[in-house]
Amino acid sequence: MSTYQVGYFVGSLSSTSINRTLSKALIAVAPPDLEFTEIPIGDLPLYSPDFDADYPPGPRALKEAIAASSAVLFVTPEYNRSIPGALKNAIDWASRPWGENSFNHVPAAVIGASPGQIGTALAQQSLRGVLSFCNARQMTSPEAYIRLAPGAITDDGEVTDESMKQFLTDFMQEFRDHVERVLTVLPRT
Repeated sequence: MSTYQVGYFVGSLSSTSINRTLSKALIAVAPPDLEFTEIPIGDLPLYSPDFDADYPPGPRALKEAIAASSAVLFVTPEYNRSIPGALKNAIDWASRPWGENSFNHVPAAVIGASPGQIGTALAQQSLRGVLSFCNARQMTSPEAYIRLAPGAITDDGEVTDESMKQFLTDFMQEFRDHVERVLTVLPRT
């Protein structure tokens, strides 16, 4: 059995992010052949094409972390009906300079949590548009707009709501299968 290295992004920089809590839950219910490494985004400078000829160390490390990953998982909140600026900035760094897009053909999945009724539906729609331009191979189903009620997931990632636990388990199994299908056709070198 192959092991797949999954780099994951938490779109929120908050130390109390419910999406960080969701990422812990996803890792806890994931198939055992997925290994996870968070790809940090909080210390990246703002992207500018002025850096394209000589990337700073942080953005270089970001691109190296994506290159070391078999797939990527985005766990993001919704800010003002879109994705957080820090996450968009990280994607901009990773997809540049022109011709060196780190997301090209990378298997990817998107999920997010919110206390609101629509979860992170609009943020995910926005993120999917960006990832389409970056040529990431997105898992399109199941969609996962998590309305996170207090106590449904503990701070250490234990899912206490059984129906949510089953949904997240199924989501991660589908992600694992998606990764295998994409890498069968488009292996990462």
